[in-house]
Amino acid sequence: MNALNRTRRDFLRTLGQGALALALPGMLSAAERPTRKPNVLFIAVDDLRPQLGCYGHEQMISPHIDRLAADGVVFNRAYCQSPVCGASRASLLSGIRATRDRSFNGYLHHADKDWGAPLSLPKHFRNHGYHTISNGKIYHHRDDGAGSWSEPAWGPKGPWAGRGYLVQANQETARARNGLGPAYECAECDDSEYADGKTADKAISDLNRLAKMDRPFFLAVGFMKPHLPFNAPKKYWDLYDARKIELADNPYRPKDAPDAAIHNWGELRAYHEIPEKGPLPEEMARTLIHGYYACTSYIDAQVGRVLGELDRLDLADDTIVVLWGDHGWNLGEHTLWCKHCHFQTSLIAPLIVRIPWLKGGVRTDGLTEFVDLYPSLCELAGLPVPDHIEGRSFVPLVKEPDRAWKEAVHSRFHSGDSVRTDRYCYTEWTGKDGKMYARMLYDQKLDPDENVNISERPENAQLVKELSERLHQFRAGYVY
Repeated sequence: MNALNRTRRDFLRTLGQGALALALPGMLSAAERPTRKPNVLFIAVDDLRPQLGCYGHEQMISPHIDRLAADGVVFNRAYCQSPVCGASRASLLSGIRATRDRSFNGYLHHADKDWGAPLSLPKHFRNHGYHTISNGKIYHHRDDGAGSWSEPAWGPKGPWAGRGYLVQANQETARARNGLGPAYECAECDDSEYADGKTADKAISDLNRLAKMDRPFFLAVGFMKPHLPFNAPKKYWDLYDARKIELADNPYRPKDAPDAAIHNWGELRAYHEIPEKGPLPEEMARTLIHGYYACTSYIDAQVGRVLGELDRLDLADDTIVVLWGDHGWNLGEHTLWCKHCHFQTSLIAPLIVRIPWLKGGVRTDGLTEFVDLYPSLCELAGLPVPDHIEGRSFVPLVKEPDRAWKEAVHSRFHSGDSVRTDRYCYTEWTGKDGKMYARMLYDQKLDPDENVNISERPENAQLVKELSERLHQFRAGYVY
């Protein structure tokens, strides 16, 4: 690593974690480490916001993930590095952040051409004797992360058409519209007739093979739902009373929010019968929220099947389990659907970790970033942390969830950069000339739903200046 890259890495660690975090001693004592290398069950869920019982949403039916949370650590404020699937996953799996020059919008295999491929998380484990397997959606594209897997990356195949339609009429619509039929489907079918059920089947089969191996495993299981379209077996739709589905409390644009903060949710607009502009009819909005809930419960059931097999094979005591969503999702908040924005609804995602030899049933409000997952798993598995890593192990938070921790975390999307401190979230959008053209500031203590942008209020001028300087310093840490 050249001197300039080393400067950038050290700067980022100092800025992102604070001096206190850097001063911490070794996190795991010899007595706290397992006697053998632990397995890793690495569960990714696409477009999953913290819409789960364990995150306080009592209307949700997510018993299996809730049980995992009860035995593990729940990170209440885990931030993705970019609110879009490919970039978020590339960042998490590489341990490095997105920047304007390293945006990951082309995802990892394209970014490699520009600045060289980093050592991926699964490849690092493979290099240290782990048998690594990828099932379903882990990277955005299955050919990303070359050399990461001991076996070819696997994806489900089935009789569905387009983006997973089983109902004949929906299949015909999807074929006529480049795969995009209705935004939801409610089919009378078994779990394994949809793709995610097949992914759970494959993971269960793999666990039975891996249990007989004489080396540890890193099993990555990537579920697609609740990504659009909201297709799930009818029995999961039936878990929820459609009459009791509640719309977002704040379906309006935040007061004084800049135009840059709001998008037209083109991802959803592309589906059949979704209006090209304007808000959704109330009945349609309720149906989509219902579909999102159904898909979340469907995935919860698949997670439960995989965890049940882990228990049946007596592997749970030797296996770290990680469950993460790649970013949040909007369900009508601030006029928005989908992700692709700098509101907390898109930037915060679930992160739950179960470590068999450490105390579970723990929650932490410590600010956490997805780039922290790579070094954390290295520490837990007793592996060295590669020199390129830009996050920091969150193991101290597992042991002391209320301790002082990071001063700030950062996310970026297109021309916008966000910094989140303990109380405030500040975002700036800058042009290619480096000049700021829009900004917003929210007080998370007084306005947790981000309904009033206070960046232009005179009494906040000094605060805005300080947060802006922090963002400029943060960007400067990436100069090549």
